[in-house]
This record gives sequence, structure tokens and C-alpha cells, in this order.
Amino acid sequence: MDSYILSCCSTADLTEEHFRKRKIAYICFHFYLDGKEYSDNLGKSIPFDQFYRAMSEGAETKTSQVNVQEFIDYFTPFLERGQDILHVSLSSGISGVYGSACLARDELQQKYPERKIYIVDSLGASSGYGLFMDRLADLRDEGMGIDELSGWAEEHRLELHHWFFSTDLTFFVKGGRITKASGWFGTVLKICPLLNMDYEGKLIPRYKVRGKSLVIKRIVKKMKECAFDGTEYNGKCYISQSACREDAQEVAALVEEAFPKLNGKVEINDIGTTIGSHTGPGTVALFFWGEKRSD
Repeated sequence: MDSYILSCCSTADLTEEHFRKRKIAYICFHFYLDGKEYSDNLGKSIPFDQFYRAMSEGAETKTSQVNVQEFIDYFTPFLERGQDILHVSLSSGISGVYGSACLARDELQQKYPERKIYIVDSLGASSGYGLFMDRLADLRDEGMGIDELSGWAEEHRLELHHWFFSTDLTFFVKGGRITKASGWFGTVLKICPLLNMDYEGKLIPRYKVRGKSLVIKRIVKKMKECAFDGTEYNGKCYISQSACREDAQEVAALVEEAFPKLNGKVEINDIGTTIGSHTGPGTVALFFWGEKRSD
């Protein structure tokens, strides 16, 4: 039995096979589609293509984070087996789930004082958060203990870069990220906003790029500017996408061409139902390691 559990939320947007292979435990968020509740369980409760099709057809979505009691119920079996826990949460910049995990930790620490329970705010989301978890699994497998790994996660979490664009502004308007007027003009002018996640784990619009072909080139350019060692970057690269796999594949092809020393092929995942409830279809996100994110 492993001495400690490496854990995250389903919003890390990796596949169930990936989580199982890397021995990463996860707890599921919840979402509502036209008032019906589902578990954000990596596409098992509703296939991703069906989910995004429903959104495109006007279905209403709402999300629900993991609450304190759910975390207590999730953590308890590990603790009862004598295992310590390192849980990494979705960014506190876009969700309150970090606070819920901390409250659960505080309650359980009184019941299991001999156990270690670390909660780390990833300051990340989707498969960028997933790429971060993948690196933590590497370090665990190399023999790093829970105390050192928790410290490493805190120290290096801002080195994971998140850049993304959307070709459909509908859900940015619905979510209040842009005004209806801006959304209308943006649609008419074929504006594709390019955003990133800042040092507080918040999503920040950075550029207004006209046309999909240009924004695809621009997002790869940002990787050239921000990745460790520029085009000599030899780390992993993940992409997540919402019902626009061809766009994601185009970005992946450009990345693999521009970064010949990349550690393997670019891995493309689906944006899960929690994150996707806010981005909608038509979003491509690019994740890689680089210098620490700053304002």
C-alpha cells in the first residue's frame, strides 16, 4: 500500500485511464443541465459531444463544487487505511473548492491527528491542472515524500502556463465576462479572445485576435515566448478542447513543429463538464511549463 495518496478534483480534465495509470485519486464536481444534476465524472454520466451539443442548442448549465461533507466522506477511507493525503484543488481564483477542502482537512485532523493532510491550491484549471498533477506523480514515483512534494507543489505551481481562446463568444456573454454589445461586435468581426490564467489563478482576457487562423498562430507564439528555453523546450504539452478537436489538432501540429525537443506528442483532452459549462463549445486551451506567471 502506498504511504500517501495524491489526489485532485475531476476538473483536472484528464481521462479516467490517465488518472488510474498515474495512481491519482480524484473527487467529482457536479453540474446541472436544464435543471437535471449530473456528476462531472470524466464524461461517463453524459458524453462530452452530447453535453456540448445541448449547450449549442440552448440548454442551461450550472455547476456545483465539492462541499465539505463530500470531502470528509472522500478523504476518510484513505485515512482509515493509514494513508496520508496530498490533495491539490482547482484554482481558488475561479472556485471556492479549495476552502471546502481545507475545512474538511481541519475537521478530519482532529479525528486523525497522526495523519498528514495537505491541501494545495493549484492556481490552475482543466488539463493545465492535469499536467501539474502528472508532474507531481512523476516526483512521487521518483521517491519524493509527501512533505517535500507538498512544498514543491506550492513553490512551482505558477510555472504551469495556461493560454486559451474561444471561437464562440456566446458563453462569455452569458457568464458576464464580456458585454452583450462586445459579444455582438466580436461575433460580427470574428474576434477570438486570447486569455490566460494569471498569478492569482484568475482568467484574464489578454488579446482580441481577429479570425481563427490568426488566434491559432498567436497562441503558439505565446508558448514560444513563455515556455522554458523557448523553442528548445523539452517538457510535456497538453491541450484541452470543447467540441472543436480539429482546431486543437491544428494547434498541436504547430506546437510539435515549433518545439522539436518536446517530451512526446502533444496530449489532447476534452474540457470537462464543469469548466465547459462556463466556456461553452469552441474553446482550445494550451498548457506548458515556463517561468513563473506574474501579473
